[in-house]
Amino acid sequence: MTGATEPHPSGYRAGFVSFVGRPNVGKSTLTNALVGEKVAITSSKPQTTRRAIRGIVHQKNGQLILVDTPGIHRPRTLLGERLNSLVTATLAGVDVIGLCIPANEPIGPGDKFINEQLDAFPRAKKVAIVTKIDASSKTNVANQLLAVSQLREWEAIVPISSTSRIQLDTLATQLLRLLPHADAPLYPADAVTDETLESRISEFIREAALEGVTDELPHSIAVTIDDIIERDDQELVEIYANLFVERDSQKGIIIGKSGSRLKDVGTRARKQIEPLVGKRVFLSLRVKIAKEWQRDPKQLGRLGF
Repeated sequence: MTGATEPHPSGYRAGFVSFVGRPNVGKSTLTNALVGEKVAITSSKPQTTRRAIRGIVHQKNGQLILVDTPGIHRPRTLLGERLNSLVTATLAGVDVIGLCIPANEPIGPGDKFINEQLDAFPRAKKVAIVTKIDASSKTNVANQLLAVSQLREWEAIVPISSTSRIQLDTLATQLLRLLPHADAPLYPADAVTDETLESRISEFIREAALEGVTDELPHSIAVTIDDIIERDDQELVEIYANLFVERDSQKGIIIGKSGSRLKDVGTRARKQIEPLVGKRVFLSLRVKIAKEWQRDPKQLGRLGF
């Protein structure tokens, strides 16, 4: 963890907050909105987040370190088991857990299951966050707030919209007041994440590859980076990356007819990578097969899980 510098007044707070919830309730979108920069990829596909990604929110009187984790789910593969273990380990160390429940969907078994799992983390204070209120009527939002209030005793219940930035300041204030007092920030003032450049690039590529694929394929996609080469004389960064899938048929889907789909993946990924590196990007993508990698301990290790 990065140490910080000057001591702050006694009212200063700093600590760790993790958002949990079903797939597609807006956890990563909320993390990005609070940080003010894209640090976690977003997709409509389940289990998009595969690592504990830290985003840092700087406030005048404190610092929020948001830990975006994979969604809690019932695992079907060794990868799923490892992701759940990662979530459990992360939640055991945070100061606040925010359960995200969308305003435009009724509370279901998945929400209740996750809420029950929170009892295993007595150290963390619990906050309910009703997301996507801009996609629901005021009456439905009010009904959802009431339903959420009946799940448990919360430290706070905050309705928000990440995309419309409704009540994000209120949420940040509520989260900050629940954090421990600190003598100094945990991260420097210019930090937005502790993710490496390589990790952020590989995630942008995976996000681009998730666009428009079938339900079965997203879980099978993994990305590794072979090399990042900066060409100072050309103001160019060369990136050589691999897209792994589990079967020949999936390789064909990713590449597309005459390579058209892979070309689109590269174009979408470059649009996000170029602002990150501050230069033009040459992106080389190779599609490879790692059979049943989600169930193979050795291959999971090679792919970084």
